[in-house]
Amino acid sequence: MELADVGLSYPGRPPLRALEGVSISMQQGQFVSLIGPSGCGKSTLLRIVAGILDPTSGSVLVEGDSPITAQRAHRFGFVFQDPVLLPWRTVQENVELLTELVGLPANERRSRAKELLELVGLRGCEDFRPDQLSGGMRQRVSIARALALEPAILLMDEPFSALDEFQRELLNSELLRIWVERHCSVLFVTHHIEEAVFLSDTVMVMSPAPGRIIERVEVNLPRPRTDALRVSPEFLQLRRYLREVLIH
Repeated sequence: MELADVGLSYPGRPPLRALEGVSISMQQGQFVSLIGPSGCGKSTLLRIVAGILDPTSGSVLVEGDSPITAQRAHRFGFVFQDPVLLPWRTVQENVELLTELVGLPANERRSRAKELLELVGLRGCEDFRPDQLSGGMRQRVSIARALALEPAILLMDEPFSALDEFQRELLNSELLRIWVERHCSVLFVTHHIEEAVFLSDTVMVMSPAPGRIIERVEVNLPRPRTDALRVSPEFLQLRRYLREVLIH
């Protein structure tokens, strides 16, 4: 994925500049996080990559194609901050939703959904309704649904922000396991510095609006990553450095 000098301005007098001069290069299989203050354009940038918004300047290529072409080819899976599950459908039916919309045969939809629910640790919950699940379980369903069309890139917009610290750390580890098993790339938006360091190969730090990339930090920590890593000197040093970049 290549973003070159991407900008976005909303009409007005004067125009409201949301993003300015954003350039990102991301290789297949990478885990890249975007962090920055509220309102800096992180979620907006994610929507530009997904083809939901059009930039007013610059260019975006996904595997050599435009975001709209990549979207139509189902190369993206999108996980929102809110799981956005349909309350009248079961867990199984929610995971099947996208494959149903693209016309996958019923038996293939069912088998793929069961495989994904096992992947996210929800085997046995197929017939539950969303209101019977915890917040963490609902987000697992959302991740399974996003993976249903076997996307090359998973776009995640602060998916764990509503969870308590214990659930967040648990799902961080689960997400890394899923990422390894599915061999996809992840572009991940978060406010949480420790989360960004724990998950990522690269952390992109954004400035206040208009959002720009002010620092690219490579996270050269060993994988697989375990909870013990969170108290290592290298991890704490990276966390402290990112905090200083954000404050200044």
